[in-house]
Amino acid sequence: MSTKINRADTALRIYYCLKPVIPRSIQVWFRRMIVRNKRPLTSTYWPIKESAGTRPLHWTGWPQNKKMGVLLTHDVENYRGHSKCRQLAEIEMSFGFRSLYNFVPERYDVHPELREWLKANGFEIGVHGLKHDGNLYNSYELFQKRAAKINQYLAKWQSVGFRSPAMHHDLAWIGELDIAYDLSTFDTDPFEPQSDGVNTIFPFWVARSDGRPPYLEMPYTLPQDHTLFIIMQEKSIDIWKEKIDWIAEKGGMVLVNVHPDYVHFGKKTNLEEYPIDYYLELLEYIQRRYAGQYWHGLPQDLLAYCISTDTEDRTARHRYSTELASHRIPEPIHQRETAQNVVA
Repeated sequence: MSTKINRADTALRIYYCLKPVIPRSIQVWFRRMIVRNKRPLTSTYWPIKESAGTRPLHWTGWPQNKKMGVLLTHDVENYRGHSKCRQLAEIEMSFGFRSLYNFVPERYDVHPELREWLKANGFEIGVHGLKHDGNLYNSYELFQKRAAKINQYLAKWQSVGFRSPAMHHDLAWIGELDIAYDLSTFDTDPFEPQSDGVNTIFPFWVARSDGRPPYLEMPYTLPQDHTLFIIMQEKSIDIWKEKIDWIAEKGGMVLVNVHPDYVHFGKKTNLEEYPIDYYLELLEYIQRRYAGQYWHGLPQDLLAYCISTDTEDRTARHRYSTELASHRIPEPIHQRETAQNVVA
């Protein structure tokens, strides 16, 4: 059992205890001060860490010999974001994209109608922690109690993917969940509370200690929207573009995490909002600059593809494929009839 992330950092523990009573404007101001002081020290490994572009030994490339992979994901933090999901999804559909929406089961009411609508239109649903209170990894005992509930929501929503709130992670503990993939890590991001990146822009398998087949880890590789546009107050997507171009050169995975909570479609009404135009520009940039060069799918599609191409352990792959059948994972997106709409 790993004890790596049991919140030994006293300052961080105190912060999460006090967070509920600290005004959000003060929280944002405090984070801005920290990032402003730290950013000049990170130029050699953020937003690009060269060593993260090393191609893994067993990586066989993207479907249809595409140059890179593109995955769109969303963490829905509060009901404010929940109310924006359909509008955001409709925008993505207008571009021919589909994405993953991760919901927090016990922080707000996750409407079954929204989940059903998203699935019916080709989107994927994931579980984003349990309460989003910063306490999931406080102790192994607490994690086990919450994991039992998380597993119930995974089954209820027919989800096979998970992402921890605030990108806290202990990959050994996460492996105890009933998941097939996880998205709680990043290649490099020194501005996260737990800033230990996994130093790769490719998906990779994580072994479990209980004998079950491994799960697939998919790190996000573009800086998060909240970091760029709320904390750093960037006024363009130039950093996103720079990182995409580098990932394309390395043949890696463009995986972005955009929070519906923080985008505004008209007039800005909240301290933590940025114009939807930034996200539109991102989608347009990928489509225009890399037309015909990228594979696009859902995390469950990438999972299915990695299972089908893994050559390191064919026995484990066969067992894994059999187990995944119970979750009703669909055929990889590039093999489905709708492929023309979502694969550039």
